[in-house]
Amino acid sequence: LIYTFYDMSFAVEPAWTTETNRVSCFDGVFRSAMAADWVVAISEASRTQYLSVFPHFPEDRIRVIYPCSRFADSSAVGKRPKALDDVPVGSYWLNVGTIEPRKNQRRLVEAYARYLALGGAPMPLVLAGGKGWLMEDFQKHLVELGVEAHVMMIGYVSDDELIWLYRNCYANLYPSLFEGFGLPVLEGMQFGAATLASNTTSIPEVAGDAAILLAPEDTEGWAQAMLRLAGNRLERDRLRDAAKKQAARFNWEDSANQLLKLYEVAVDSPKRAEMANGK
Repeated sequence: LIYTFYDMSFAVEPAWTTETNRVSCFDGVFRSAMAADWVVAISEASRTQYLSVFPHFPEDRIRVIYPCSRFADSSAVGKRPKALDDVPVGSYWLNVGTIEPRKNQRRLVEAYARYLALGGAPMPLVLAGGKGWLMEDFQKHLVELGVEAHVMMIGYVSDDELIWLYRNCYANLYPSLFEGFGLPVLEGMQFGAATLASNTTSIPEVAGDAAILLAPEDTEGWAQAMLRLAGNRLERDRLRDAAKKQAARFNWEDSANQLLKLYEVAVDSPKRAEMANGK
């Protein structure tokens, strides 16, 4: 039995999810710790987290194999979402992900409001993602901040639309509080999006030196970073070039080969139950 582990965010902070989801997820992960012969973690951060919660699991039986972008063609141009028909190319901030506490859009819009108050260029903030749990008051929060006219919540988008959004944003903003990997960072970089992202959990593994990394709770820091980047197109262009190079380090052929090798090792190795019984 080989189990793939994403993350334990549901156990780290109860306020990020619902009780039903938390119990269901923990049950599955707990059973993996008891029954799996091997575990595949999607980042070094996830591996460390798994072993910290389940220290009885053999360290040599949990391997890190990175996932990769679902987009095979890095030259694809995508399709402009209708909601952005009147927004010029390269003149909007982008955030991709379900609107939920862990993704940290609440602090992002606070940073965006501060950015505007400091005189930042009035580029709209585009939120591409469906509404998740525990964010019923998010629209009210936008009104209270006075930014509801500048924040475009466009909901779920197709893959073609997402490619266009990544390729044509001024920068991709990803202030997530906790990630097992962080695909929107990698996929944005694949299409040359200058990136500002959290400096927590797995995200530095994905972004490398090709992004501006910030503490996700530092609202003022995010506002200042946006202000600096908006006024420095040379820095933005440097980040775009670095992003493409960083994204190229992740490819499915390498990941598939690593997984195949793990399968071969697993077949040739005793099961954990046999080891426990001294066989």
